[in-house]
Amino acid sequence: MKMIPSQNVDNYVRETKLDFQRVPQEYVRALNMESVALAKHPKNLATVLSGACDGEVRIWNLTHQKCIRTIQAHEGTCTHSCGTSFFTVGDDKTVKQWKKNGLGYGDEEEPLRTTLGKTVYTGIEHHWKEAVFATCGQQDKQRTNPISSMTWGFDSVSSVKFNPIETWEVVLILDMKTNTICWSPMEAFIFTAANEDYNLHTFDICALDTPLIFHMDHISAVLDMQYSPTGKEFLSANKSQSRKVYHTKRMQRVICIKWTSDSKYIMCGSDEMNICLWKANASEKFGMLTSREKAKLKEKFQHHPHIKRIARHRHLPKSIYSQIQEQCIMKEARQRKEVNRIKHSKPGSVPIVSEKKKHVGAVVK
Repeated sequence: MKMIPSQNVDNYVRETKLDFQRVPQEYVRALNMESVALAKHPKNLATVLSGACDGEVRIWNLTHQKCIRTIQAHEGTCTHSCGTSFFTVGDDKTVKQWKKNGLGYGDEEEPLRTTLGKTVYTGIEHHWKEAVFATCGQQDKQRTNPISSMTWGFDSVSSVKFNPIETWEVVLILDMKTNTICWSPMEAFIFTAANEDYNLHTFDICALDTPLIFHMDHISAVLDMQYSPTGKEFLSANKSQSRKVYHTKRMQRVICIKWTSDSKYIMCGSDEMNICLWKANASEKFGMLTSREKAKLKEKFQHHPHIKRIARHRHLPKSIYSQIQEQCIMKEARQRKEVNRIKHSKPGSVPIVSEKKKHVGAVVK
């Protein structure tokens, strides 16, 4: 992209040598477009965290579509959420843990914990259940003592992801750089890698010599991808011949993408410094159904056992419901008593009377 400097000299020329050097707004915009990160709250569907290259972390409420909290965390930020707190890494070579809830009156915005290292961290991933997290970045020794350290070559690592079940390490070398990987939420031994060769590669960790499938038709390097919570489909950050393509006129290079935990919405962050929220299925209707739509749904699923049970269900007062249950118990006891009497009596001595004739005493003509 070509950036055109501002033509107004007052925007970038100092009046005296003692003044701070002014930076044109276009250059600030260009610097901020280098990185965007998104993180989901594991339990609250309406809460999303975003981090930008200027070191600012924002917490958003998707329902009201507004920012509810802003934190100046680092110089360059990547975020990851884990329950009651969230972690950030940045270009200042630190990992910080922050409170998920807002500040009280008079409190200052301070991290719960800060871990300092000698390398610039480019990614962070928290374990699904255990209280541990993994970071990746440039190759160097650390001041702190991690549980384990895994190195390969001299290149920087841009993405790290925990597997839900496996604990051992596997090294897979591809022809070109892999920007990120994602594990399938339904089959923990399946993962997909977003690569610089314009393709996505899906592998089975039991047979890594050949990919299961190639996902092609991208027009540039794939920067990010994520599986849906159902595991039936996934998102990739670029254009392709897929089920659906999400784009706007102003949208530029897509940096990161996320699927909401209910599989209803899709979020993406791109170079124009916006976070876009999309419906996963554009034709799917949200909200109240009309009477005609309800009738069609009832007709379509009328033979389903749960639908039949709901259709037969009637709301009753508690007293009437209790009496019905009592009558059922009494009826079962009488039937059980009659069966036992027939079983333990001489054959033919106890007549078998149908339920219809039991209640008829006599017929008078």
